[in-house]
Amino acid sequence: MSVRLRLCAAVAALGLSTAAWAGGLAGAPPPFDHGDVTVALVRYLSVGDFYQAYEAGARAQAKALGIDLRIFPGKQDAAQEREQVEQAVALGAKAIVIDHGLPESLKDVAQKAVDAGIKVVAFDVNLDHPRIPQVEQSDRALAQKALDQVVQENGTSFQAAYIYVAGFDPLDRRDAVWAAFKAAHPGVIEKARFGTVSDATASVVADQAKAALRANPGITVIVAPYDEFARGAKLAVNELNLADRVKIYSADVSTADIGEITEPGSPWVATVATNPAVVGAVSIRAAALALAGQDPGPRITVEPILLTQGALREAGVKTIADLNARIPAFGHSEAATAPWIPKPH
Repeated sequence: MSVRLRLCAAVAALGLSTAAWAGGLAGAPPPFDHGDVTVALVRYLSVGDFYQAYEAGARAQAKALGIDLRIFPGKQDAAQEREQVEQAVALGAKAIVIDHGLPESLKDVAQKAVDAGIKVVAFDVNLDHPRIPQVEQSDRALAQKALDQVVQENGTSFQAAYIYVAGFDPLDRRDAVWAAFKAAHPGVIEKARFGTVSDATASVVADQAKAALRANPGITVIVAPYDEFARGAKLAVNELNLADRVKIYSADVSTADIGEITEPGSPWVATVATNPAVVGAVSIRAAALALAGQDPGPRITVEPILLTQGALREAGVKTIADLNARIPAFGHSEAATAPWIPKPH
């Protein structure tokens, strides 16, 4: 079966298409003035609330722009993601948003897309290409704000567990901040390092964290710069009855995360995050600007905010919708905007 036939069958079976507006968008530049613009969203990860919210934001922005959005769901499979980029090219997509992944498996197929005249945007995967804009959450700011909170609550002398998997651009950027933090604070001792990224991240990390905490009873801080890592760490801390002396600091947020952070006795005390739905919308807007010949810039950054357990409880925040309503900076970004681009609903 050809690549094109496999793609058509897969899309038909999954129904992962956001229908376009045939009439186009009034006042928009070409090609959005006449509609029928196909954009592909190719994903490495789709498990977890963050990725579901990202997809929802991308869908909403695509609908507002009249984009026919074709979504290729990620299954943590680098070879499959690579093939999906090629399928998106065969589909005739005018732009491709690549969401996470391993750069070494994507750079050459992304180059093929660029050579074919397709606009490519990358979210949290560094394809190191001058013609591929990079959307990111300002991971360095995200990690620094989390670590500033760690110091505020724990001082500069403690034993820590650190959860990390190399090879993922956002985690690597956050890791660089952790390395600098340790160098600047010699009283911070990393006693254990572990992690995994899979379709069962939280449960595997929970087992790893339990082993690390049993082997290193002096650990009082867990740095988990991804919310699925934090979920696993929280499972371990609770199972070992250590919630009264071990604190967890993370990155990213979802409605489910808010519930886990704010529940009574939770060891998960803070996270730093952007709104994943906003990041999804920004990714689509960047692709739209590129298609309209309006350069979105080489790096499009969505700034994160600190969300502490105390602040969330005090504000009565229980959902992402609450965050959007009560913290306007969380619910909106001016990144990759233009007067002709409508806001998502």
